[in-house]
Amino acid sequence: MSGTIHVAREGRHIVVLEIDNPPLNVMGAQMRKVFLETLAGLEDDHEIRALVLTGRGRAFCSGDDLGEGKLTFAPGESFADLLTKVAGLRMPVIAAVNGYCIGGGLELALCCDIRLAAAEAKFTCAGVNVGLMASVYSLPRLIGVARAKAMLLTGLPHDAETAERYGLVTGVYPQEGLRAEAIALADRVASRAPLSVEASKRFVDRALDLSPAEAAALNGRELRTLVQSADHKEAVAAFREKRAPIFQRK
Repeated sequence: MSGTIHVAREGRHIVVLEIDNPPLNVMGAQMRKVFLETLAGLEDDHEIRALVLTGRGRAFCSGDDLGEGKLTFAPGESFADLLTKVAGLRMPVIAAVNGYCIGGGLELALCCDIRLAAAEAKFTCAGVNVGLMASVYSLPRLIGVARAKAMLLTGLPHDAETAERYGLVTGVYPQEGLRAEAIALADRVASRAPLSVEASKRFVDRALDLSPAEAAALNGRELRTLVQSADHKEAVAAFREKRAPIFQRK
């Protein structure tokens, strides 16, 4: 049986994507194709305000399928293209790291906006173990150069507790509760003003590369758009009327 990505709607605004390619959820050429097609079908659905990405079985993802013989760098077919697509989604993506998170699988988790982990999860920068490199750009930006080098240069597995201490994940939960915790977090994100959430994600993704002047200019452009939105007006009205706002992504 070939692998697939299971898609489950959780209420009106949340979708859970589950990688299913046993035993370790490798992301070879066919799986990348399936994943990209799945994402293409979701991105234009503006009812979706948050995604949860997790794995089925004992792994989150173990990266590219080295058994296929040779890594591809062909446009639209490479593992890097998948990472770029996930990172560039308009809606926030929450990784629920349920188990082994290895090599390119760690890169996939790093492309998500927030990461939670099961207590059993293991995080391995496996590039140096197979004569390659992975996560060398994104990991230092997230957890700092010193800790990133300790992971990147040794290729050793790190447990969920260490990942939380490093700031790689923001919460560790029992395996049986991980999905529910991720959905609860996604529900909170989805309940906020969607245009504001999307603008915040865009800005934060660029923030470390901007000069103060560039940051101020981008901040001004985003705020000028948001202050005119119906959702901002609704938030102000709801505050005055002491009720919960109802956001429409307008």
